[in-house]
This record gives sequence, structure tokens and C-alpha cells, in this order.
Amino acid sequence: MSALAHLAASLATGAVKTVDLTHTLDPDFPVMILPPEFGQCARFRVEEVSRYDERGPGWYWRNFSCGEHTGTHFDAPIHWISGRDLPNATVDAIPTSAFVGPVCVLDCSAEAAEDEDYLLDVEAIKAWEATHGEIPAGAWVLMRTDWSKKSGAEYLNMREDGAHTPGPTSEAIRFLVETREILGFGTETVGTDAGQGAHLSPPYPAHYILHGAGKLGLQCLANLDQLPATGAILICPPLKIKHGSGSPLRVLALVE
Repeated sequence: MSALAHLAASLATGAVKTVDLTHTLDPDFPVMILPPEFGQCARFRVEEVSRYDERGPGWYWRNFSCGEHTGTHFDAPIHWISGRDLPNATVDAIPTSAFVGPVCVLDCSAEAAEDEDYLLDVEAIKAWEATHGEIPAGAWVLMRTDWSKKSGAEYLNMREDGAHTPGPTSEAIRFLVETREILGFGTETVGTDAGQGAHLSPPYPAHYILHGAGKLGLQCLANLDQLPATGAILICPPLKIKHGSGSPLRVLALVE
């Protein structure tokens, strides 16, 4: 049996299941809030065109609008200034092979529950590897914090000094990119960086280091507690937006 035939049979029998890692895109889902002097990402908006009525008797459809970085979304390298001059850096130009790959899930949920500003460091990554094996080159690394179980104001966790959410240290991202040669990094929070990531060096290191190296990002993921530490396959194709810096998307994982 070919590899694809075996996969199809496993999906049909339930030996492989599909896990949805995506939040429902609706007008109430929070978006990142930047200082007021900067442009802001638009929330999801929807308007009905027709619903089996005088506007269209036989069909139902709607118009929607949102920012490229709204809801569960994908970051292309061109999203950050460090990746602006790279080739194939927009969502329509990234090789499609990048949208399907192995995934490693680093469980930081206990640490994030104790410390809302928890920072994943190299020591924690190496401790995970001591149990689960070395992170392979070309893998997606997802930081599980169970932050996706929060909603509304608690999800953004904004205060006068900005957001307070967990994320990686500069050294951790550099280690994953340069030493482990990962494909991309994903989080359950509204950004790949910690809420206080502006105070790290460089500021917002997940964005700066990842995208400067041509790596990819995923934010606002859900249900990471349903994934094993290793062995799952991630499927995350963004919308093919011309010159797009990112895109809302449906993120799935195949799990035995």
C-alpha cells in the first residue's frame, strides 16, 4: 500500500484523527492592540448579502472583512522589517511544502498558569528534548500555554504597561532557528512574542529573529492540549493573498 493510500485508510478507520487548532472567526474575537500612534489591525466584520429572500431567493452568502492578522492567523516573513527583503516572503510566494510538516508541542501550561509573563528559555527546550528527543530540522514548534482557554479581556490581558502574556526569550528563538533549524513557531496567544516582548533584545524577538531568517509564525492557536508532544502533522495553508503579510486560516493537525 502506498503512503497516501495508507493515510487515507487510516483517516477512514479513525486510526488517524483530525484536530482543529483554530478559533472561530467572529466579531468578538480579540485582536492585538498597538499603541494609539500606530495603525491597528481590524477585527472580523461580516454583513449578509442574501439569505433565501428577495436579495437572492435561492442562496445564502455574506461579505466579510478583517485584517491579515485577525483570529487564528499566519505570519509570513515579510510581516516584519527583518524579513522585508527576503525572496518568497509573502503568503502567495511561500513554497507550499511549508504548509504541511511535523510538529513538536512544548507544554508550558503549568508555568504559564503560575506566571502570566512566563518566558520559554533554552534550558526548558533542552529539558523537553531530554524526554522527547531533539527537535528535528524543518519542524513546527508550538508553545502550549492553554492561553486559548481564556477569552475577551482576559485573553489579551492588557494593563497600562501593555499586554501580559507568555512567550519565548530571544535566546530560545535564536536556538530554535539557528541550532534546530525549525520551519516555524506557533503560540496560543495573540502574538508569537510575549506580551512584554518589546522589552527584550531585540524587541519582539520571535517576530524579528523568525522572520529575518525566513521562518513562519502561527498565532491564536487552540486545542494544543489535544496534541502529543511529537508525532502529529500540522496543516496550515494561509489564503493566497497577493503580496500578503499574513492571513487568517484553518489550522489542522493529524494525530494517530
